[in-house]
Amino acid sequence: MTLRVSVIGTNYLGATHAAGMAEFGHQVIGVDIDPDRVKTLNSGRSHIFEVGLEPLLEKNTSSGRLSFTTDYSQIADWADVHFLALGTPSGPGGGADLGQLHAAIDTLAPMLTKPTLVVGKSTVPVGTAPALQERIRRLAPAGDGVEVAWNPEFLREAFAVEDTLRPDRLVFGVQSEAALELLQRIYAIPLSENTPVITCDLATAELIKAAANAFLATKISFINAMARMCQAAGGDVTLLADAIGFDKRIGREFLNAGLGFGGGCLPKDIRALAVRADELGVSVLSGLIGSVEAINDGQRRDVAELAVEQAGGDVRGKRIAVLGAAFKPGTDDTRNSPALTVADHLHAQGAEVRIYDPQARLPPREGFTQVASVDQAVHGADVVLHLTEWPEFRYLNPTHLAGLVRTKIIIDGRLKLHAATWEQAGWKVVQIGRASTL
Repeated sequence: MTLRVSVIGTNYLGATHAAGMAEFGHQVIGVDIDPDRVKTLNSGRSHIFEVGLEPLLEKNTSSGRLSFTTDYSQIADWADVHFLALGTPSGPGGGADLGQLHAAIDTLAPMLTKPTLVVGKSTVPVGTAPALQERIRRLAPAGDGVEVAWNPEFLREAFAVEDTLRPDRLVFGVQSEAALELLQRIYAIPLSENTPVITCDLATAELIKAAANAFLATKISFINAMARMCQAAGGDVTLLADAIGFDKRIGREFLNAGLGFGGGCLPKDIRALAVRADELGVSVLSGLIGSVEAINDGQRRDVAELAVEQAGGDVRGKRIAVLGAAFKPGTDDTRNSPALTVADHLHAQGAEVRIYDPQARLPPREGFTQVASVDQAVHGADVVLHLTEWPEFRYLNPTHLAGLVRTKIIIDGRLKLHAATWEQAGWKVVQIGRASTL
C-alpha cells in the first residue's frame, strides 16, 4: 500500500533513502534547506557521486513519485511518516553535534497538527530518541499524538543504493504496535524478500548502529596492528588475513590492511560513542575505542614516513604523486580521507604533491595540484603513493609509467597492486605488512 513519506535531509543518506522509498512505490518528498541541492535533485540529477543513485532519481522524479522542496509546510501534515536523515557531525570534545536534528524538529514540530510518526535514520548517542520525542511533543499542536521511532541506516558509500533496496537487516526501534505496523508497511518489499528484522526499544536501536560501526573500526585497526607485526617479523599480512578469515567466527570482510578507515561516518561515530560511554561511566569501551583510533591515525603517519624514507629521508622539494583522494573507491567523498591526511603530512614537510582521483574534486589547496590523469600525477615524481583502491589503478601499465617518473618507487598503501608485475618493470614496491618488499 502506497504511503506518503517525507525525508528531511538530502545528503548521502537522505537522497538515497528518498529515492529508495519512491522505488518501493511510496509517494516521497525530500526536504533540504539548500535550494541549489533541491533544484538539482528535482531535475533527476545527483549532487554526489553514488553508484546507481542518479538513474533512480531520474526514474522516480519523472514518474512523479519523488520530489524535493525547501518548504516544511508541504510535508508537515501531508506525510504519514517523517524520516530524519540529517548529519550528526563531531562537536566540541568529540561528542555528536545534534544541531541539524534540533533545527529540523524546531521547524517541523509546530506544523504537526495531527498524529504522526517521526523516524530517525541518523546515527546518534543513545538517549537521543526519547529526548527528541519530548522536544517534538512540547512544540507540536498534536502533542502526544507524535511518536518517535528509530530505524538506523547501515549504508556503505559506493553501495548505498544496493543497501537501501536490498538491506541485509532492518532495525525497528519502536514504542508501539502502531509504529511497528507502519514501518512494516513502508518496508513491505524487502520484508517480502525475507530481510531479517530486529524489533527492539529505542535505546537498543540507537546502540546497534553505534556498535556496528565500532566493531568494524576495531576489526580494521586489528588487522593493521597485525600488519605492523608482519612487517617487523617478516610475515605477510594478506595471507594472515586470508587464513583467519576462513574462521566463520571472524570472517574475511574488513580484514584488508592498509591506510585504515575514514569517511564522514565511522571516525566521528566511534568518537561520539566513546564520549557517550564516558558519560555513562563505561570507560572500558571508551578505552578500547581510543586504542582503535590510535592505530588508525598511526597508519596514516606510517605511510607518510615510508614516503619520506623512500625519498631519501627528506621530501623538501620532492614531487610526490598521490593516486586517490576519496576516502574509498566508488564515491567522491573526501571527508576524513586517509589519502589526503598522508598528503597533508608530506606537504607539511615540504613536498610538492600532485593528486589524481577519478571522481573526487578538491577545493584549491595550497601546495597541492589536482590533475586530470594518472600520467600527469606521476610525471617527474620521486615517489608514487597508491592510497585509494580504485579498480583502474590495479590495471595501470607500470612499464609505461616508468618512463614518466623521476624515480621508480611506489608505495602501495592498500595492498591491491600486483607487486611482481611492477617489480618486473623495474619498480621498487613498498607494501604495508609485507616486509619482504622493503
